Amino acid sequence: MTISKKTLAAVTAAMPASMAAAVAGHGWARGDGGASDAAVYRLQGQGAAPDLYLKHGVEAAAADIADEMARLRWLAPYLPVPAVRQFARAADPDQAWLLMTAMPGTTASALLEANPALGPAVVDALAAFLRRLHAIPVRDCPFDAGHALRLAQARQRIDGGLVDADDFDAERAGWTAAQVWAALHGCLPLAPDLVVTHGDFSLDNILMRDGAVAGCIDVGRAGVADRYQDLAIVWRSLGEFDASLQQRLLRAYGIVDADQGKLQFHLLLDELF
Repeated sequence: MTISKKTLAAVTAAMPASMAAAVAGHGWARGDGGASDAAVYRLQGQGAAPDLYLKHGVEAAAADIADEMARLRWLAPYLPVPAVRQFARAADPDQAWLLMTAMPGTTASALLEANPALGPAVVDALAAFLRRLHAIPVRDCPFDAGHALRLAQARQRIDGGLVDADDFDAERAGWTAAQVWAALHGCLPLAPDLVVTHGDFSLDNILMRDGAVAGCIDVGRAGVADRYQDLAIVWRSLGEFDASLQQRLLRAYGIVDADQGKLQFHLLLDELF
């Protein structure tokens, strides 16, 4: 969807000159903001100019964008992620811009929607990529995404009235955020098996090309956490297509007997974000 001149002017008004020059001449279209409240724009290059993505956010969304920028730069030597072209932040009002390269490929969700028969091949590719991600040395990762931190963030979101109960999974339709919070604590204590996680490993955030994962996007929640943080999210995503794909994922990843308690904990936790 193309954007209005008014929206374009609002996004670029306080943008540094170097970034304004980098986006000049591109065609603008509104994209999916993913898990963040940031606005996302696909910038279509003219001629030989490459396509880019721009994220823009104010206040809390500006902080989310800064988090994603730091994680993109750290992950780049390990995994295919969008390259950071420029990042800028302004103080009054607090806002941030993140300019990135557009990655090739089609989201795993779009592939499955177009051709459900690709399910087994997509799942095997997802499992291989997830093993690669989880093999990154924990000692090298400077970002904490563990459940203690996430619970504290969830509590802040509940207290701030930021949880959208209308977006809860079907099995929790009609629940309140307080009920989710109570159910979460019913899953504790949790003995974490720490790895470097993506943080929101959904089918919409994984790009595929020629039968393999070409890269991942929306890495603002990446950090050291229990491996089920990623497994639970992609497990739920696959269940929207075929329950047999869920079991195939776990087997291909290397899990014979899934920890149902951890799956439930991380699915509940995700409801609050």
